[in-house]
Amino acid sequence: MEGKVEREVIVYSTPTCPWCQVAKRYLESKGIPYRDVDVSSDYQAAMEMVRKTGQQGVPVIEIDGEFVIGFDRARLDALLGSG
Repeated sequence: MEGKVEREVIVYSTPTCPWCQVAKRYLESKGIPYRDVDVSSDYQAAMEMVRKTGQQGVPVIEIDGEFVIGFDRARLDALLGSG
């Protein structure tokens, strides 16, 4: 796709979180590469997520340093420049 901008996208998630799966499928459907961080098995990542956002629930999606709490399609689209 012309003019596509690569973004750093991190999805803080757990394997049992249904909204995490929805968020990842949504990113995949948009062709957005992301790094999946399982905070249930990575204590340091979990603490980093809490420190950065104050959130203990998932999903938390980081896009170029901006955070989306939960699956918020409108905010994701705004940060990704898609719709």
